[in-house]
Amino acid sequence: MRPARLAALVALLAAPLLAPPPARAATPPHATARPRTIIAALPISRMDLPWWRKRFEEKQAELHRGPVDLVFYGDSITQDWEKHGPPAAQDFAPVWQHFYGGRHAVNLGFIGDTTANLYWRVLHGEASGIDPKVAVILIGANNLGYLHWSAPDTLDGINVIIEALHKRLPHTKILLLGVLPSDRTAWASRTTITINHDLAARYAGGGPGGVVTFLDVGHVLMKNGRLDHSLFLDPLENPPRPPLHPTAQGMARIAAAMEPTLARLLGDRPRR
Repeated sequence: MRPARLAALVALLAAPLLAPPPARAATPPHATARPRTIIAALPISRMDLPWWRKRFEEKQAELHRGPVDLVFYGDSITQDWEKHGPPAAQDFAPVWQHFYGGRHAVNLGFIGDTTANLYWRVLHGEASGIDPKVAVILIGANNLGYLHWSAPDTLDGINVIIEALHKRLPHTKILLLGVLPSDRTAWASRTTITINHDLAARYAGGGPGGVVTFLDVGHVLMKNGRLDHSLFLDPLENPPRPPLHPTAQGMARIAAAMEPTLARLLGDRPRR
């Protein structure tokens, strides 16, 4: 890759991707993926962003206050668990408390992060000095936005994250969630399906060390074969945006779908 192009991509990764682009700026549905760059599997920092650096440092401190039995690695969809309402659609914290309160859980979701950014975090402290029972991973949505990274690139990014986590946390079981469905572009929807199909095949046997459980929970956000827009925050914004971030009600459905598997991996009783 030419240095100028690499620099441009790195600069774009460092920008806070708070939400998907407006519809007029979205990738046309007929667009094809960019040539493979493998940059999705390179560690890329966003420490030049003050808010990101502050959150990274605060989360480092939280991890080392311990104990830590359950860790969630992700992007804004995971970070949303920390939001309080009203409105009810943004009142995530009670749902988090119901399912994960008392389980010594830490939320390591960062708005706008791609696989490359999460990989950097894992390499720089978010898997050091801890020994959780389970790590939940939900990442990849931002790869399919402005950056328009392909399914193979995104798969490479997810795979290196899992390898890095297993190397640093050899006793931790990994619950890998499929990329959630969205209604951004036809290309993003097709690529999401491809990624999840390939992840299911790759980790059917448990992946490295047999510690990976793959779970695709996206079906809980569907209704009559289509994405249920009422379960997403983005259409409620002004102006409305394409569905990407589940509401608190949507995340409650995801948590309930995860719960039997998560409880088994943690070795405790399912939360009802």
